[in-house]
Amino acid sequence: MDSLQITKPVVFGIIGGVLLFSSVIYLVNFERSTEDEPEVDSVVEVADPVDEPKETGSSGRVIGSSVMGRDIEVQTFNHVEGDEERAHVVFVGGIHGGYEWNSVLLAYELIDHFEENPDIIPESVSVSVVPSANPDGVEMVTGKTGRFTPDDIPSFEETIPGRFNANGVDLNRNFDCNWQSESTWQGEVIDAGEEAFSEPEARAIRDLVSEYEPDAVIFWHSAAGAVFGSECNEGILPGTIDVMNVYAEASGYPAIESFDFYEITGDAEGWLATLGIPSITIEFTTHDDMEWEKNLAGVLAVLEYFGETE
Repeated sequence: MDSLQITKPVVFGIIGGVLLFSSVIYLVNFERSTEDEPEVDSVVEVADPVDEPKETGSSGRVIGSSVMGRDIEVQTFNHVEGDEERAHVVFVGGIHGGYEWNSVLLAYELIDHFEENPDIIPESVSVSVVPSANPDGVEMVTGKTGRFTPDDIPSFEETIPGRFNANGVDLNRNFDCNWQSESTWQGEVIDAGEEAFSEPEARAIRDLVSEYEPDAVIFWHSAAGAVFGSECNEGILPGTIDVMNVYAEASGYPAIESFDFYEITGDAEGWLATLGIPSITIEFTTHDDMEWEKNLAGVLAVLEYFGETE
């Protein structure tokens, strides 16, 4: 018998046959494995959208800067962007800086109280608190930016320069109600700025009011011991009378419709009256007591008032 001759074509044929057979076996096994898998729907189901929240709790942000670049902040509660059904009440402390540091202290205490007791704010009311509208004036007296304690305060006589901002302007004479470049304070001539809203602190309040269009704005001052209404040439607004009486009755401060101890121009409350926004001034009894219980009662009464009228 002749010996077996294995040539290159034969070798290549054998290898090709083995590879072909292996491929067929792999494909058969793959099809079987996929047939056993459950079918998967290619469409991803999207959950139903969640309803828009009714309230957002507390949020803080910077609304402007002082002459010296210190932040002017606002803390807002129960506010939903675009929700026009809620009443919105704004409280402002410290427009006269360190001279009225107790108004700043009250504002910070009120923020803390709202954060710890959010349910005391009526569901239909939003609240914004500007704790320190003149931070440069506060720092001039306390040596601190932001929070401070009564221990940081020197004697009252040393706090008087802190009434004005770093430009020496009385901010509560820098708004657009009968504005004049010079105004008065306790019979003294004081600087009211180069024009209405020339000061960055006044512009921060103006812009906040423009953004929120509040139903009322309440300013804390010291120390005349009363609740004052506001007006600018056209008489006091009916809504201002209501808010004034509500705060006064709850707090125990006397209510006075018009500040007439001396003539003033360019005050923030009067400017708000020109916009049709009720605004009142709370004057604490002294310069070194925030009169917490009295003012908390007044604040809650005002919030309840707007909660019932909305």
